[in-house]
Amino acid sequence: MLLPEKKEREYRFGLALRMGLPIFGLILVLVFTTLITNYENLSAAFYIESSVLLLVSVYFILYLIYKGFDVTITDPVSKTFTREYLYEYLKEQIPKHAHYTLMLISVDNITDINEQYGIKNGDKVLRYFAKWLGEYLEKKGFSDFPLGRIKGGDFLIGLEGSANEHKVLIDLLCLKSGEFKIENIEVKISGAITDTGFSKNIDHLIDHLFEQQEINHYKKEANFDAIDPNELESLVIEAIENSSISIAFQTVFDADKKAQFVELFVRIKTKKERYIYQKKYKKVINKLGLTLDFDMMLFENVLQNIERFETKRVAVPIATSSLRNPLFLEKIRQLLDGKEKMGSRFIFLFSENEYYFKTKKFNTILNSYKELGIRFAVDQLGVAHTSFLYLRDLDIDIVRFDSGYTKEDRLEESADIIKGFGYIAHTRGIRTWVKMIEEELQFNLAKELGVDYFQGKYLSQMKEIS
Repeated sequence: MLLPEKKEREYRFGLALRMGLPIFGLILVLVFTTLITNYENLSAAFYIESSVLLLVSVYFILYLIYKGFDVTITDPVSKTFTREYLYEYLKEQIPKHAHYTLMLISVDNITDINEQYGIKNGDKVLRYFAKWLGEYLEKKGFSDFPLGRIKGGDFLIGLEGSANEHKVLIDLLCLKSGEFKIENIEVKISGAITDTGFSKNIDHLIDHLFEQQEINHYKKEANFDAIDPNELESLVIEAIENSSISIAFQTVFDADKKAQFVELFVRIKTKKERYIYQKKYKKVINKLGLTLDFDMMLFENVLQNIERFETKRVAVPIATSSLRNPLFLEKIRQLLDGKEKMGSRFIFLFSENEYYFKTKKFNTILNSYKELGIRFAVDQLGVAHTSFLYLRDLDIDIVRFDSGYTKEDRLEESADIIKGFGYIAHTRGIRTWVKMIEEELQFNLAKELGVDYFQGKYLSQMKEIS
C-alpha cells in the first residue's frame, strides 16, 4: 500500500473516531441512566435493543464517513464536476434525449502557464476560466448544464440538442482565444464539438472530440469519414487477425535521380473494399494495445511481398514502442532466420512525441537490429524536438525533414534551417531526406542544399502492390 493510501486510512479512521465517540458516549449514558433509574422494570428486550442500537449507530457513522470520502463530485482546482462524476451524469442524460451534444473546450497553453507563472497561478487560471465559461453559456441562455474538467486544461460540456445547433457557439468561444486573458496571463483556447449522431458511447464521443481538436489545430477544418467507433475497433482487430492491409509505396531517389529505396504507406482493407487510413486506425490500435501485433503483422506482410517493390530497400513505419519491445526483436530474428542479407533490405522509419531518455538502452536495441542489417530513419526533423535529440543521441542512418519545410514552396525560405540540420547530420555520418518535391525547381534547390534523398510527385507517383 502506498503512503498516501495509508495516510488516507489513518485520517479517515481518526475522523471516524472523533465523530463517532460523542454519539457512542451519548448512547452509553442513555443506556446506563435507564439501567440505574429503572433497572427493576426493564425487560430482556431492552438489553437486546440497546446492544443493536449501539452496534448499528457505530456501523452507520463509520459507513457514512468512509463512503463520503469515496464520493467526490467537484474538482478541487476548477470547482467543476470531476471526470468520474461527469461521465456518470452524462451516461444518464444521453439516453434521455434524441440529440445530445458534447463540447470540448481546452486551455491549450496550461503547461506553459504552469511553467512560467507557477502551478498556483495555473490552478487560478483553470478556476477563473471555468467560471468564465459557465457565465458565458448562461448569458447565451443555457442553464443547469454539466461542466467538468477531464484532464489538464480540458473541459467537457453537455448540452441538449444537436451539434449543428451549437456549432456557432463553439466558434465564437474559440475566436476569443486571441484576446482572452486572466490577470494578464494569455489563455489560448481551442475546442471541438460532436453529438450522439456519432455514437451513444461516452468514451467514443470523447475520443472523437480529441481527434477533432487535433485535426482542427493542424488543418483548421475537420473532415471525417464517419465510422461507428465500435465498428472501427472490430475492423481493426479483424484486419490484424487476417493480415488484411493495402500497401502503397513511393520511390525515393538520390541526387543523380537514381532510385534508392521506397517508403511504404499502409491502409487497413475491410471486406467491403473500404479503406481505413493511418490517421484513423493508429489511435484505435494504440487504444486497444495492439500496436505490437500490428507491426509484427506488417513486417511479415512486407517480407512476403519484398520482391514486388521497385527497389531492394523499403522504409517501413514502425512504432518506437514495438522497436523497444524484446518480443518484436525476437519476431524479426525468427522471420529473417535463414534469409541471408534480407535484413539489409529494410529501413525502419520512426518518430515519437516524447523523448526516450534511456538512449544507451535504445542504442543497444537499435544495434541489435543493425546486426541483422536493418537501418533506421527518424522522421519529422525540424518540428518534433525528439527528432533533433535522436539525431544527436542515437546511432541512426537517415533523418527526414518535416514536410512543412518543402510543401507550398517553402523550401527556399527554409534553406538555412535545412543547411544547418544537414551539416549536423553529415558530421555524424547521417544522410538527409526530404519529401513532397513537386517540381524540378524544388529538386534543384534541395540538391544545392546538400540533401541526400528526394521524394515527391516530381520524381515518382504513388503505386500500390496490394
